[in-house]
Amino acid sequence: MVSRVEHPAAGYKKIFETVEELDEPIPAQISGAIPSWLGGSLLRMGPGLFEVGDEPFHHLFDGQALMHKFDLRNGQVTYNRKFIRTDCYVRAMTENRVVITEFGTVAYPDPCKNIFSRFFSYFKGIEVTDNCLVNIYPIGEDFYAVTETNYITKVDPDSLETIKQVDLCKYLSVNGLTAHPHIEADGTVYNIGNCFGKNMSLAYNIVKIPPTQKDKSDPIEKSQIVVQLPSSERLKPSYVHSFGMTNNYFVFVEQPVKINLLKFLSAWSIRGTTYMDCFETCESMGTWFHLSTKNPGAYMSSHKFRTSAFNLFHHINTYEDQGFIVVDLCTWKGHEFVYNYLYLANLREEWEEVKKAAAKAPQPEVRRYVLPLDIHKEEQGKNLVSLSYTTATAVLCSDGTIWLEPEVLFSGPRQAFEFPQINYSQCCGKKYSFAYGLGLNHFIPDRVGTPLLSTVCRWKQILVKLSIFWLLLQIVKLNVQTKETWVWQEEDCYPSEPIFVATPGATQEDDGVLLSIVVKPGTERPGFLLVLDAMKLTEVARAEVNAIIPVTLHGLYKP
Repeated sequence: MVSRVEHPAAGYKKIFETVEELDEPIPAQISGAIPSWLGGSLLRMGPGLFEVGDEPFHHLFDGQALMHKFDLRNGQVTYNRKFIRTDCYVRAMTENRVVITEFGTVAYPDPCKNIFSRFFSYFKGIEVTDNCLVNIYPIGEDFYAVTETNYITKVDPDSLETIKQVDLCKYLSVNGLTAHPHIEADGTVYNIGNCFGKNMSLAYNIVKIPPTQKDKSDPIEKSQIVVQLPSSERLKPSYVHSFGMTNNYFVFVEQPVKINLLKFLSAWSIRGTTYMDCFETCESMGTWFHLSTKNPGAYMSSHKFRTSAFNLFHHINTYEDQGFIVVDLCTWKGHEFVYNYLYLANLREEWEEVKKAAAKAPQPEVRRYVLPLDIHKEEQGKNLVSLSYTTATAVLCSDGTIWLEPEVLFSGPRQAFEFPQINYSQCCGKKYSFAYGLGLNHFIPDRVGTPLLSTVCRWKQILVKLSIFWLLLQIVKLNVQTKETWVWQEEDCYPSEPIFVATPGATQEDDGVLLSIVVKPGTERPGFLLVLDAMKLTEVARAEVNAIIPVTLHGLYKP
């Protein structure tokens, strides 16, 4: 008989299980004192349906989009959630099977059709998913749930009802946009996506969506391309999840994780292929930093920055200082695609198998890169970075490229700092001090102080590497100037991305609170909204509900 070894923290599997939506908001039990000025809604997106009928979804990014809301009003807190009525969700529920291919799950033809109908259904072309489980953000006065395809979904942030699907291809020359736009104080939205450029070669378009229009027309209809950036390979664009923006520049990091467009366009229609099947990695490429001006938009082709290979999903912040652009990133070393480790079978695996897979995974590291704007040929071989507060370097090479070496802001054996947030309204595009994110404990909390500490410590390192960002047990505050860190943790708790909300009238960067949805399986009220003091990272209040809340990815606070 083969013995099964369970995870020391096996309760986390609850966050990967299907839940039902709620008919109406449920009240929360509050402990502590929620600040009187904190009146609004925390909106979060994530997967909530992990199988349809007898057909499971295979990847974390396949679960159907579920929108969550903790509502804070007049000292009371309620929790609500509803599935987004996307095409892929409605059709799946109608036919009781997976109908549209997702990130890592193939949709096969209806088995009830005859053999000829099934055969020809393979040649109908690509049906792109609109499963908007990644994030939610405002455009004008409206809110949209998004993934990374060309479809976004307009939702009502109060009722959580789905309003309509929008195809961005009708307005912009892009194949899709990231789930991480930049939004200026007046409501202008900037984003980036790949597209076909001149002579059918691939490129990356940075797009601008204007703020609310005086004539009340839809801002999306007035979207425009600001600047086009070249791709290093004609038919293999790099995967892009976010980008950097300052007052005057855009920064795009082209990483060695590539999308094989020929495979995407051809093999998809002929045999079962998913988005994940179309990713490749290019070890020899390294990583390139592309720079462009913002107003007017112009690609700076004379500035060619490169460095060693890494995976990138989230920018922390980007800013200008004394003729340099400082770029802070959450990186993963090497060229292997981190998403390979996020199949649900892996996340739910036995301990020994988790350890084997995790040992192969890339290592996380928070890095600071510095891009010089003023470049002279006679300075070849010299470090061009003269900022006194960083050890990052930039050296002009004989081929005209500039080789970048980073300063490491946060690192440890298999310790990740991910899902970063800052005081966005005050610090986006500006020099700053503090970042907040999800981090890794050194040990399982309920085993602290026992003789198992060293074993548990090794286990925690293994667990976080496989689960990448979603199973981390800490909320971390990082001072990017001093590298000092503060940590919130509680045994058997699984927090989500911490959202910073500034205290009204605050003058200090970290004067405010952090909001995070936390799951604590096995308790009477296993889901709660956590409110932390952003300065001290101490608990201010929590609002507990009798509901398991599955993993959430990104979201926002709506005042």
